[in-house]
Amino acid sequence: MAGHYYTAVVEWACDGDYAANKYSRGHIWQFDGGLKIPASSSPTVVPQPYSIEAAVDPEEALVAAISSCHMMSFLDLARRAGYVVASYRDSAKGEMSRIARGKMAITKVVLKPEIVLVADSDPDPSWITDLHEKAHDVCFIANSVKCEIVVDPEPVRAVAP
Repeated sequence: MAGHYYTAVVEWACDGDYAANKYSRGHIWQFDGGLKIPASSSPTVVPQPYSIEAAVDPEEALVAAISSCHMMSFLDLARRAGYVVASYRDSAKGEMSRIARGKMAITKVVLKPEIVLVADSDPDPSWITDLHEKAHDVCFIANSVKCEIVVDPEPVRAVAP
């Protein structure tokens, strides 16, 4: 994967009184495929109306990126191991904490994947633990961040083929 580059365009224009700190933090993220996503600071960091609750904030995006990368790694490893995944849902949660005076960081992300397999019976629980550990180990995003990432999966369910 060395030499791969990823781009995003972030655009913001002042709306409000910048000098008085009463301006909108709303902006747009645009990705190489043309998708534009409304973004903003988190309302927990910058109060409304200067943040936009309905927009994606960078902290949510980081949690989603970690979850998404883990899922794609897991799906690939499960397929290679001969399993058929019918669905995958993760209710991921990130925790922001103070790490030093004047510094905050996402210090922990907990992934709670719920997986349904196409199978006649539920798999051995050790299989799921092993596959999640391998998925975490190869996840590009997990390898890029320094916060703790905990994978706490729900029991895997099987649905008949």
